[in-house]
Amino acid sequence: MLVNLSRAELSAQNGSVIEANLSGTGLASSVGEAASDTVKRCIIAVLCGLIILGNTAVLLVISSPVSGWSNNSRLVLISLTGADAALALIVIPLNLYGSSVPQLRNQADSPFCHIVVFLDASILTSSIYSLATISIERYIAVFFPLKYSILMTNCRIKALIALVWLLPPILSFPLSIPSGIVKVYFSRASLICNLDFSSNVTYSLLLTAFIFFPCSLIMTFANFRLWFVARSQKNRFKLSKANRRHDAASRILVPVVIVYYICWCPCVCNMIYQALTQQRASEWLEFVALWLPCGNGFFNCIVYFWLNRSFRKKFQEMGQNLCLSEWFVIRNTAISQAPNRKLITKVRKPHGDVAARPSSISSMCNLVSFSSETTLSNM
Repeated sequence: MLVNLSRAELSAQNGSVIEANLSGTGLASSVGEAASDTVKRCIIAVLCGLIILGNTAVLLVISSPVSGWSNNSRLVLISLTGADAALALIVIPLNLYGSSVPQLRNQADSPFCHIVVFLDASILTSSIYSLATISIERYIAVFFPLKYSILMTNCRIKALIALVWLLPPILSFPLSIPSGIVKVYFSRASLICNLDFSSNVTYSLLLTAFIFFPCSLIMTFANFRLWFVARSQKNRFKLSKANRRHDAASRILVPVVIVYYICWCPCVCNMIYQALTQQRASEWLEFVALWLPCGNGFFNCIVYFWLNRSFRKKFQEMGQNLCLSEWFVIRNTAISQAPNRKLITKVRKPHGDVAARPSSISSMCNLVSFSSETTLSNM
């Protein structure tokens, strides 16, 4: 009897020890997940702020004419910048909100994630199409300069921009339907509403075929051919002003393409891998792969400013004008608030001696206008 009791006590103690270990392990894992989520949210928040600041600066620069870029190029760049800014203003805050609400994180195929995935896919596709449109416009401007005014009219450019924004929602419309042909889920690894590519492999591959590969081919062919032509012209003879404008725009597009591939290739590879193998990548690898396309919106700003002299010069001029305008406002405010006292000015006489006379601000203005009239009459 005592033996049986001791065995029962030992089994109870062992069970309590195992439960304590399991609870301790679960607590440690939950603390580790919370710390990892905090780090990820900080990275996403910093990325969101950088995208907003960078694209705001780009919009301020290209809202007025910039040397080296035509009006059509500026319109397409505004479209690209608008798409990148929309990611930071709409998509990223929605994903951060979803990561902070447990019901949305744990709910499978939720309507909220369907809307977020639809907006994310539409805006990212508009950004890719804008990059391809810029490449086409620059290619025609350099290789067909005589036909450029006929092929790329202002109305056609606006029609292309409208197509850039209208076609992506049409292609992504099935993503907005809950319990439709594709499923979505909230990825705890990347803290983003993501498409379950394995739920409909055909649709996932069609999205890749209609969005990523055509735009990638257009951008690669157009921009690298522009780069080779610019190099050959630079080696043969000195560029004229007209060719210099095209070369200034062409030099910037090759780095944009390289950054584009760096940001988008991991995401597309993750999409194809998940669709074909029905498995997911590791936590941080998935996080980097799914958030790099959003980072493309910030990297484009770096390329525009630091690799293009015209953008840097225009940005500096705007900063100087802003500082000067603020200085004039402060100076005029100080003058208006100052008491109406007399100023002492020096008037040089014809014989060279100097005499002081009191004058107010209004009399000084009359003196300046009188001296100007005297100078004009002598001329």
